Amino acid sequence: MIKKILIANRGEIAMRIIRSAREMGIKTVAVFSEADRTSKHVSFADEAVCIGPAPSKESYLVIDNVIDACKQTKADAVHPGYGFLSENETFAKRCKQEKIIFIGPKPDAIKKMGDKITARKTMIEAGVPVVPGTKENLTTRKKAEEAAKKIGYPIMVKASSGGGGKGMRLVNSHKNLWEAVKAAKSEALSSFGDDTVYLEKYIKSPHHIEFQILADKFGNTIHLCERECSIQRRHQKIIEETPSPLMTPELRDEMGQAAINAAKSVKYVGAGTVEFLVDNKLNYYFLEMNTRLQVEHPITEKVLGIDLVKEQIKIADGKKLTHKQSNIVQRGHAIECRICAEDTHNNFMPSPGVIKHITEPKGIGVRVDSYVYDGYEIPVHYDSMISKLIIRAANRKYAIERMKRVLYEYRISGVKTNLGFLQKIMDIKDFVSGKYDTHFIEKHLNTLLKTTRATKVLTEDMAIIAAYFDYIINLEENKPKTSGDTRAINRWKEFGKRKGVLRI
Repeated sequence: MIKKILIANRGEIAMRIIRSAREMGIKTVAVFSEADRTSKHVSFADEAVCIGPAPSKESYLVIDNVIDACKQTKADAVHPGYGFLSENETFAKRCKQEKIIFIGPKPDAIKKMGDKITARKTMIEAGVPVVPGTKENLTTRKKAEEAAKKIGYPIMVKASSGGGGKGMRLVNSHKNLWEAVKAAKSEALSSFGDDTVYLEKYIKSPHHIEFQILADKFGNTIHLCERECSIQRRHQKIIEETPSPLMTPELRDEMGQAAINAAKSVKYVGAGTVEFLVDNKLNYYFLEMNTRLQVEHPITEKVLGIDLVKEQIKIADGKKLTHKQSNIVQRGHAIECRICAEDTHNNFMPSPGVIKHITEPKGIGVRVDSYVYDGYEIPVHYDSMISKLIIRAANRKYAIERMKRVLYEYRISGVKTNLGFLQKIMDIKDFVSGKYDTHFIEKHLNTLLKTTRATKVLTEDMAIIAAYFDYIINLEENKPKTSGDTRAINRWKEFGKRKGVLRI
């Protein structure tokens, strides 16, 4: 049995894994860089080990450091979370060599599905529809132009490794093709250490829909329905929901089976996600498989009542799936918003700094996965996401209403965030109707920025004014000494109460 898990990650996902492990009676070990010494996950775990300096390439991405931390604390399992080493074949192999349980798929599955060219070939053999494209690395201009002509413009140049929109370029004409290929190769090499790229037919106005799957070591594989992930900026997801507004029962069954077939084709074990593009005619195409837990997994947990982290741990511990496909039924509707410390009016630049105050929303059907607190300094070295706001309601209409309410209640001061930007998305007609695709942000960006700027400035100004008056009124020298005290500061206070102009 797994008795102690080292979480090879940081932030909210480390917190989320620790909670599930603790409920299972399993001890946890946090690892942290020097920049994360005051992060909440460090004090929340049973033990903590510093694994290096602030840059991730010197800490969270150093396999030797993580393995040494396992040995030092006698952890018998590692949970990689998402990002960092979660889809690293070498890390999974090393864990196996050191007799440390890797809570994830086998190295061979990571290799096959982590490389998109190999994954495309595997899916074709498994009979899963794929987007028309090339099957080999583009090495010469002639080969690239010949392949593009055969596929037809517009096309996407895509990196075979990694994700997150890096190493991707949209090309509308042969005039820009080779420059786009070179740029994608350069970015891919810098980001993933691999400059392999390929071409793929560009699907106009697609929906990005993914299916969560679970598979055990005994050949049992099920899907846990879909997540709609089309609200994206620069290929990065911002808002996810389930069920998808696009989905029909028939399409769900068909795509779910395709996801199962994809997993079985590589003898997949653990939790994973099969991603598809779906066009307006409901034709679907395999996009990629993420061999790890997804950022947006909580919305699946909300509508199914299944703890995915616990399922991962049970599977890694050699247990059979206790869930059957016939018992998987979605109840209600769930939405997740990614809360980021970023300046939406300055090209969404990260906004690190000290959080002066934070008030998280509460109420029925509300969940906040976070790792920050009052006085915490957000490091400059990592992703800008600081929390995930997840809600569930009886149906989609009520879910949107609830999300609007909790976004309004969520308060963070000291750093800039995308809270206002997310609030306005909830009011856009295309989102409310559910008739949106991956171009939603691009289509409505001017409206979103224009509206949120005025709202944001007004809210911050009023907060500053109210805080200042509260400070002045509560100074010892400004407190009334007698009932007849008529100094100006108290007349302001009384005037506000009478006229309803100022509430303190």
